[in-house]
Amino acid sequence: MKRIIPTLLPMLLCLLLICLCARLPGLPLGPVPITLQSLAVILAGAVLGPWRGGLVALVYLLLGGVGAPVFAGGASGWASFAAPSGGYLLSFPLVATLCGALVWRCMAAGRPARPLILFACGLGSSLALVHPLGVAGLMRALDIGLAQALMIDLRFWPGDVLKNTIMALLATAAHRRWPGLRGGPVSTAAGG
Repeated sequence: MKRIIPTLLPMLLCLLLICLCARLPGLPLGPVPITLQSLAVILAGAVLGPWRGGLVALVYLLLGGVGAPVFAGGASGWASFAAPSGGYLLSFPLVATLCGALVWRCMAAGRPARPLILFACGLGSSLALVHPLGVAGLMRALDIGLAQALMIDLRFWPGDVLKNTIMALLATAAHRRWPGLRGGPVSTAAGG
């Protein structure tokens, strides 16, 4: 029981943060609002690592899919995945896993978290997964071409840079405050 609580508590907190960020009012710029849920998803991967971060994002999608009003604007249900934001939603477990894997790789052997490295891990994950899957979802849901979907998606890029900057600062602070989040050996000599 002592080992379960330190494992589950950070996961539950990240899940609650994703739900909260999705429910905060977004900026309605087109068919998909700009929200903070992608910030929370990438943060979950960066703080919890690939498997726990990806699992938290998957549980979030399952909660919304079965009817909990946890998606942006209080949306829920499986039909949400066919909406214009569906591709973005479906990318969440993948981006949390990829970001977590990159962060864990960069923090291997007890290296301390560095904001610039975490920023690169988060933004790289977002560019590799969130945007392409989001564009594909826009094309399918709105029956538009690639160029139109890319124009819609470009609206998210400045915010993505800002969200990944915030994620990098928060994740760095979390890893410095709770070095056991990473698991394994922790170096205290590296200026934490």
